[in-house]
Amino acid sequence: MMEPRRILMGVVGRPHGVRGLVHVQSYTAEPAALSEYGALLDDAGRHWTLAWQQAGVAQLRDAAGVPLADRSAAERLTNTRLYVERDRLPPPPPDEFYLSDLEGLEARDPSGAVLGRVTVVHDYGAGASLELDTGALVPFTHACVPAVDVPAGHVTVVLPDEIIVPDAPE
Repeated sequence: MMEPRRILMGVVGRPHGVRGLVHVQSYTAEPAALSEYGALLDDAGRHWTLAWQQAGVAQLRDAAGVPLADRSAAERLTNTRLYVERDRLPPPPPDEFYLSDLEGLEARDPSGAVLGRVTVVHDYGAGASLELDTGALVPFTHACVPAVDVPAGHVTVVLPDEIIVPDAPE
C-alpha cells in the first residue's frame, strides 16, 4: 500500500508574546485559508489545529485541543512544518496542477527521448525549478518546460544550452 503524500502548507515561526501564540507562514493562496484544513501534521506525525488571532499570528492546539501553554512551548515549535495529506486538497482546475504532483514524472525532450525523472521541485522564492534524477536542475518556465501532462506521467523539457545532463537514460 502506498503511503499518503503530505503537502507542506505552512511553517511555524517565532513566538508572539508570552501566551503561546506563534507566527505562522501560510503557503495557501489565501493565507487565512490554512485554518480551514483542520488537523495539520508535523514531521513527527503530531496533529495540530490552528486558529488565527490576527494576520500571521495563530494559536496552535494539539490533537487533544490543548493550546500551547506559554512562550517556551511556542519556542519549541519554531520552524515546525505543517502538512496536509495530498488527497485532502481540492482537485486543481483543468490544465493546472500542484507543483508536488510533478515529482516522479518522467522528463522527456521534445522528441520524446527520456531525460530522467523529476525527483523534487524547488521553490526558493525566485521561481520554481525541477531537479531530475540525473542531477540536472531545470528552471520551471514555459520556455524550459513547455508541456506538463500529469495524467500521462511526463513533462516536456527543453534544456538550455548551459545545462548538461551527465547520465541521461538511453
